Amino acid sequence: MTQIVFVHGMFQNPKSWDNWVRYFSDKGYDCSAPAWPLHDGDPKALRDNPPAGLGELSLDAIYASIKSAVAGLDKPVVIGHSVGGLIAQKLLADGHVSGAVAISSVAPNAMLDFDWGFIKNSAIITNPLKGDEPVYMDAKTFHGSFANTLSEEQAAVEFEKTATHDSRNVLRDCMGSSGKIDLSRPHEPLLLVAGEKDEIIPADLNEKNFKAYENTGSVTDFREFPNRGHYICGEPGWEEVAAYIDGWLQQNRFDVDNRIYAPSAI
Repeated sequence: MTQIVFVHGMFQNPKSWDNWVRYFSDKGYDCSAPAWPLHDGDPKALRDNPPAGLGELSLDAIYASIKSAVAGLDKPVVIGHSVGGLIAQKLLADGHVSGAVAISSVAPNAMLDFDWGFIKNSAIITNPLKGDEPVYMDAKTFHGSFANTLSEEQAAVEFEKTATHDSRNVLRDCMGSSGKIDLSRPHEPLLLVAGEKDEIIPADLNEKNFKAYENTGSVTDFREFPNRGHYICGEPGWEEVAAYIDGWLQQNRFDVDNRIYAPSAI
């Protein structure tokens, strides 16, 4: 049975993967969604009482934690969102997983985009004048940048269910040596997924990330979904994205129960 490890990104925790864990478990996959350090628990409780040391959390600490979770499995597939997408790419490059899907992924090697939303949101999070003060997510910011394709009412509901505060050091680290990957080496199958209206990680940056992989003998695929924001894994229609990924996994022999890949179904 194919194992899938789901890796959340900034301002989220495993709660954001609840629907996906149910969806892929129903398809016959063995699923798990480990929390980053200091991200385990109910999102509202984490917002009301930010864990001590949250602002000092680093990308290296997160990567070590997820790598440890993966090490106890039989080379699973990893599906990551945002910073979780970068972690998925790093796990793949380091040979710890048998395949990876990076959704709305932070790009490795300090790749940038000149989209205004990307510049604005990145500058707010990485602001050096804030030191180790955590980034405190609020409902207005969540709707304006994270869940911009949702109505204000929908975004408010999703904020209550899934939003957390986070460490600005994580994104700073993504832009430094901790976020580097050798994109010239062979790798196991990789799919990069983008949302057309993503205000945090523009689709153009996801495509740039995809095109930066140099090894033509490795499977590297890209898919952009129209009218999707950064909250692509939780916004209405997430099932279409999940179904496409399921089909891609089957196409690349990560199938369960000998199912037949049917492109027309996705």
